[in-house]
Amino acid sequence: MKITSIRTEVVYGRRKRAHGRVAATALGPSDVSEHALVFMETDAGIEGIGEISSVFSRRGRLLARDVDEVLAPALIGFDPFDITRINAAMDRVLWSTELAKAGVEMAVWDIVGKALKVPVYKLLGGKVRESIPLSYSIPFGEPEEMAAFAAKRAKEGFRTVKVKVGQSADRDVAAVKLVREAVGSAHRVRVDANMAWRTAKEAIAIIRRMEQYEPELIEQPLPPRELDALAEIRRNIGIPLMVDESVWHPRDAMEVIRRGAADIVNVYVTESGGIQNAAKTFTLCEQAGLPCMIGSMPEFGVGTAAQIHLGIAMANLGPDSDTCGSLYHEADLLKTPLRFEKGHAYPPEGPGLGVELDMAVVERWRTPPGDTE
Repeated sequence: MKITSIRTEVVYGRRKRAHGRVAATALGPSDVSEHALVFMETDAGIEGIGEISSVFSRRGRLLARDVDEVLAPALIGFDPFDITRINAAMDRVLWSTELAKAGVEMAVWDIVGKALKVPVYKLLGGKVRESIPLSYSIPFGEPEEMAAFAAKRAKEGFRTVKVKVGQSADRDVAAVKLVREAVGSAHRVRVDANMAWRTAKEAIAIIRRMEQYEPELIEQPLPPRELDALAEIRRNIGIPLMVDESVWHPRDAMEVIRRGAADIVNVYVTESGGIQNAAKTFTLCEQAGLPCMIGSMPEFGVGTAAQIHLGIAMANLGPDSDTCGSLYHEADLLKTPLRFEKGHAYPPEGPGLGVELDMAVVERWRTPPGDTE
């Protein structure tokens, strides 16, 4: 079997509005997710689909060009079963830009699973668990709004909520306090700074004020390359520190481990450049005694399905994961929605990724919300 063509479609899905307005975090406001779909054809008549997802400055349109103009021409003629060779070929022709590579590699796994008539999680070693317990993120707002939002998620079955911080020290501490009071001691409250704080000293001071409310962990308080400063924070707080944007690749995980910069690693299919590299990061961290969770951009249904397949097969999955990106959007583009029940995500059981696109939705989403053709 050979790859015969690869093409992309940029799509725009509107995000749900939290607190009655556009949701925002320390990364900025986000009303629409600009992602891209990858369609891969083979000479055996098997088509694979993947998703390119990003919350960073380089999003759907630019990343789709990376695939169409650079990655696709380099992969024509490859056997989809040669995933390691395909990843090496993408690395040769395009430095970094792991988000684009992940969408392509996702389609490769989809083809291999379809050819063998098995779900992707079986290709990764099979089920370690039946479902993935979920965390749900609380965007910026007044502390009272964030607490009410958290209480609703807890009633829906989410046992972990993630408080987005980076508004101001006083407001952030108040938000953590009120969220804890709203969900009670039976639920976990974690804190995500999305790189908002400027120095280790500032981060330590704010985190210490939050510790009385028993946060489960603190996520990415500083920019990604500040590993020594992250290690300093870790040594001076009483709760686990998790890195996210600091780990885009297994080699990043190695450096985090070497410098003692984290207790937990948040692993992305997208930031890793695909499922294979994400699985490598899980293994590296397992050997170092660092548990992992899976993070979200948030993705639409295709990318979320890939995350779920990964998480179902990884022994080193620790804290509740963010594998519910499609729930952050007003709608999704799958014919059959992914299964989310009582705060858990369940894997599709069909071959490959086990998802099928609703092409009517894809057609509508080709135009950004608010634009006219």
